[in-house]
Amino acid sequence: MAESDKHVCEIFCFDEEKVNRIKREVTVTEGLGQIFKALGDETRIKIIYALSREELCVCDVAQIIDATVAAASHHLRLLKNQGLAKSRKQGKMVFYSLKDECIKTIVETALHHLKGEYCKA
Repeated sequence: MAESDKHVCEIFCFDEEKVNRIKREVTVTEGLGQIFKALGDETRIKIIYALSREELCVCDVAQIIDATVAAASHHLRLLKNQGLAKSRKQGKMVFYSLKDECIKTIVETALHHLKGEYCKA
């Protein structure tokens, strides 16, 4: 048996009831790809992590990620449009923070996984 064949069933059959039930259930994941796409960029992950620590203005974020204010603003706008961050204007400054704790939890969980601190099933 070839190595590639070890990961494929030797016969084709499926549990129709299980497949139909789960096929209906997986529709709840629609739209998640866009969130993970936004989180799939190293710079945006750094921004999300920084925002999980505290509210930051665009200039702070630019300095943290070693980028221009325009580049930081672009990333922040994308995160805001995806519903991951929120902004507030104070005078001439714009401050960003995470929209909710869920995003912080996702990043913290991924960091635990990266460090080998796996979640218990």
